[in-house]
Amino acid sequence: MEQEQIQSVAFEIILHSGSSRTMIHEAFKMMRNNDFESAANKLEEAKDELLAAHKSQTSLIQQYSSGETINMEIIMVHAQDHLMTTMTLKEVALEMLHLYERLEKDN
Repeated sequence: MEQEQIQSVAFEIILHSGSSRTMIHEAFKMMRNNDFESAANKLEEAKDELLAAHKSQTSLIQQYSSGETINMEIIMVHAQDHLMTTMTLKEVALEMLHLYERLEKDN
């Protein structure tokens, strides 16, 4: 795989996971304002962006598993880190949404 292709995949991952991270932070704000339905919708949008990032990653993994040599670059390491931390943040956000909803219900 060419260096430019690896960089392109890395930037796709960063773009989509970055968009997802922004949406997750928007959802946090909605949660703080007790707008739980909007927060849930925003987290679904964030999930879609993560899926797009994951598809880019998967294409690279498929090429590697078919025997193609892929020289890892620092930008790809950064992209993978960005994707994984955003996936974790989304999971935390989903838990926080449940907690916010429970707190509102109990008050």
